[in-house]
Amino acid sequence: MSDLDKMPPLHRVPLPGLDLAVHAADFGAPGRVPVLFLHGFPELAYSWRHQLRALHAQGFGVAAPDLRGYGRTGPAGALADYRMAQLARDVVGLLDALGVARTVLVGHDFGGMLAWTLARDHADRVLGVVSLNTPYTRRTDTDLAETMRRTRGPDHYMVTFQQPGAGEALLGADVRATFRGLMRRPALTLAQFQALPARLQALPATLFGAEPAVMGEPLLDEAALDVYVDAFTRTGFEGPLNWYRNLHRNWLDTAGTPDRVEVPALMVSAADDHFLPPSTTRGMEQTVPRLERALVERCGHWTQQERPDEVNALLAGWIGRHFGAAA
Repeated sequence: MSDLDKMPPLHRVPLPGLDLAVHAADFGAPGRVPVLFLHGFPELAYSWRHQLRALHAQGFGVAAPDLRGYGRTGPAGALADYRMAQLARDVVGLLDALGVARTVLVGHDFGGMLAWTLARDHADRVLGVVSLNTPYTRRTDTDLAETMRRTRGPDHYMVTFQQPGAGEALLGADVRATFRGLMRRPALTLAQFQALPARLQALPATLFGAEPAVMGEPLLDEAALDVYVDAFTRTGFEGPLNWYRNLHRNWLDTAGTPDRVEVPALMVSAADDHFLPPSTTRGMEQTVPRLERALVERCGHWTQQERPDEVNALLAGWIGRHFGAAA
C-alpha cells in the first residue's frame, strides 16, 4: 500500500464555483478536536500525509484539502478568485459543509498565509492557528511582489511569477525534474546560504530548476515523487501560480483590516529554511499577542515532510495543551 492509499478518505465538497477535494477522517466527530491542514506551493493535501495519520491516531479529527488550483480540486474560476479573501471563503465554506463550527488551522508556506488570514478575518471559526515557516506580517507600504522586486531584484521567483506564462513554462517544461530538483533537503545551513553570491540569495526563479549549490539530497522517494508529478501533469501550474498573481489584490483587500491575530498561535520555524528563515518572524508578538514559538533544527523549507516526527510531536503537544481532547 502506498502513502497515497494510506491518506484519509477523499470527499468531494461542492462550493459556489468550486468542487473542493478534501481528505478527512473524523473531522468534526464528537470528542475529537478538528485540525485542518492547509498546504503550500507547489504542493498538495498529500504533503500532510505524515501528520494526518499521526494526529488521527492520537485522537484528533483531521482534514486536508487540495486547495483551489491544486490536485483533485484543480483550477477553478478567474484570476481574482485566487485572492486570499476568496481562498478564505473556500475554507469557511468547507467548514460549513462539514458541520464544523471552529477548527485548529495548520498551514505551511502559502497555506500558512491562508491560515493567518483566516485567523484574522474569520476568528469566530478558528480555535487556534499553527504556521510552519510562514510568519504573520504587518501590512507594508507595498505589496509583497513589489517588496521582493525592490529588495531582491527582478529575478526573484515571486516577481518572475507575476508574468503570465513565465512560471508555467519554467515549472511545466519537465514536471518530474521540477519536483526532483525542488523538493530536497538543504545542502547548506542558513549561515552558509547567506554567504553565497547575492544572485543565489535573491532566490531567482531558476532555483525551481535546482541550483546544485543550494539544494541537497532528494526528499521524496520515487513513489512520493510520482504523486506530485501525476497531479501537476494533470492540472498544470497556472492555478497555483495565480496565488502569486493576486499579491497586489491581497494588499488592496487588507487596507483598513485590523492588523492583529487574537487566537492562540504557534509559529514553527525551520532553522535552515532559505525561503522563509526564522528571522522573518521577528516582532510577531506585536500583532499576534498569544504567540508561542518552536524551532526545528537541521531542517529546510519542506518542514512537515523533512522532520515529520518532530512536527507531529509539536502539533499534538500544542493542540492538546490548549484544546484538550475535545473542542
